[in-house]
Amino acid sequence: MLTVGVDIGGTSVRAGVVDSRGSVIDTSRAPTPAGEGPLEDAIVAAVEEVSSRHTVSAVGLAVAGFVASDRRTVRFAPHLAWRQADVADRMGSRLGLPVVLEHDANAAALAEHRFGAARGARIAVLVAIGTGIGGALLLNGEVFRGAYGVAPELGHLRVVPDGRPCPCGKSGCWERYCSGTALSATAVELLAKHPGVSTVLAREALGDSRAVTGRRVAGAARDGDPLAQRAMADLAKWLGEGLALVADVYDPEVVVIGGGVSESAPMFMDDARERYASVVTGAGHRPLARIRTAQLGDDAGIVGAATLARELVGKMSRNSKR
Repeated sequence: MLTVGVDIGGTSVRAGVVDSRGSVIDTSRAPTPAGEGPLEDAIVAAVEEVSSRHTVSAVGLAVAGFVASDRRTVRFAPHLAWRQADVADRMGSRLGLPVVLEHDANAAALAEHRFGAARGARIAVLVAIGTGIGGALLLNGEVFRGAYGVAPELGHLRVVPDGRPCPCGKSGCWERYCSGTALSATAVELLAKHPGVSTVLAREALGDSRAVTGRRVAGAARDGDPLAQRAMADLAKWLGEGLALVADVYDPEVVVIGGGVSESAPMFMDDARERYASVVTGAGHRPLARIRTAQLGDDAGIVGAATLARELVGKMSRNSKR
């Protein structure tokens, strides 16, 4: 049985056909548009593109936002247009296929627990670092959703009172200091303070500071740009600080770092681990969580959403036989 997983983030809409072993066998990708209508059109186009080449039985949508506990409605998405939107029903009607929703971090965590870095862990946390931060908690392989389906929003833990404004409405959220967006913001701030340090990024920022994207900063850091490396060091610091908060609350066995920014993990993970180990409560007197990079990479959300879609079809089939 083949199913489609769609990872809907603040930057891109990515669809993939996934088999029962968790392998992605075909993909399509498009920029995330503004507005509910264009966003839903983009999802339909992405699914129809891959399903035109394969016979698929269901669709799972991994959404960067609050998903209701019945996994039919998007309550709120800081980086997307949906507000109390019946997305599963609308998409199911347009696609003619069963559709299930899941928070993107939950979907990625399930994929890593079934097929990747968290396999076999009793208590596992996933921190997905992309445009923002998504978080997920698995207890014995089951997603912890909270009372109303929105837990745990780790990216919106406030780490800097009166800090950078966040699209969620607060300021100083963890994802404003540890994400692709944060990497860009930090580099732009450093350029303003130290205009002569980075000739590459400074030249690119002259025309439009939006050219200094998180991906571009990571590339410049990889190439040895000193200012970009300072921005990467700042991200590592805030990742370590946030992981210490997560460990204080959940005491997990393993923390999986996923999302698009994890592609640059060799540049920040060692420093983040050191920071975490030094600031966690009881440092030096407690076992530390294993901090691992996601094995499924940027495909984890797609694989998890498609796996949930496969389970939905199985449940529907069992119910029809009763």
